[in-house]
Parts: sequence; structure tokens; C-alpha cells
Amino acid sequence: MFYSKSTGYFYDPLMGGTIPSDAVEISREYWTELMNGQSSGKMIVGNDEGYPVLVDRPGPTADELEGFERAWRNMQLAASDSAVARYRDEVERWPTLLTAAQYIELQTYRRTLRIWPVGGELPLSEHRPPAPEWLASLPE
Repeated sequence: MFYSKSTGYFYDPLMGGTIPSDAVEISREYWTELMNGQSSGKMIVGNDEGYPVLVDRPGPTADELEGFERAWRNMQLAASDSAVARYRDEVERWPTLLTAAQYIELQTYRRTLRIWPVGGELPLSEHRPPAPEWLASLPE
């Protein structure tokens, strides 16, 4: 069995075909070990000598983490949209489910969510703005 660092592929001479010039020979046992490691979440890369080795997969990038946090923020805004819409509907005609103070607190929370990504705290999820405690108990 051969491995080429330039292509990142394994080549079996029994299968025929062209084997790249940078390919190094490895045993079937080592190939099996590499395949098992890859199945367990590791990544196969060529080392400085061109031999395949198992390494940990890299974690998410800063941009990916920021994307996760923006998605979380958007879900929080969407989750509180119904409470805002209900309050606006009720205030025009009926008694409201929220007090005026709760509505102000809710809108303050939503504003904090909107400006949160520009505060330099992304992508750290521990800096997420906390929701008002009573928000989760509202009917949808």
C-alpha cells in the first residue's frame, strides 16, 4: 500500500494505475490502523517525511464560532417575536399579558441581542446576553 502526501490518497499496487512519485510505502496493518483512526474522528495527514499520520481534527474557526453565535442570537430574537407582537396587539384593545415594565425589559433584551455581536465578545458564548427569567414561562 502506498500513500501520497501531495494527493492525500492511498494507492494499492494490486489495483493498477499510476502511483505518484512522492508516494511512500506503508504496511497493510498500518493502513488498517489509519482507517480505524479516521473512523474514530481523527484526520490523516502526511508528516514532514511524507508518511501518513493521525492527527486531531481542528476545531471550528473564529468565523465559524461567530456564525454559531449569530445564529443563536437570531433564534433568540425570533423566539421573542411572538411576545412582542402579542403585547402590541393586546395594548391596542385588551389587557396585556406583559406589564409595561416587562415589555421594556423584553425590548431592552432584544436590543442587547442586536448590538451584542459588535461588542467584541464574539465568538465567546459565555458573553451571551441573559434573557429575562420570566420570558421562558410565556405562552407561545
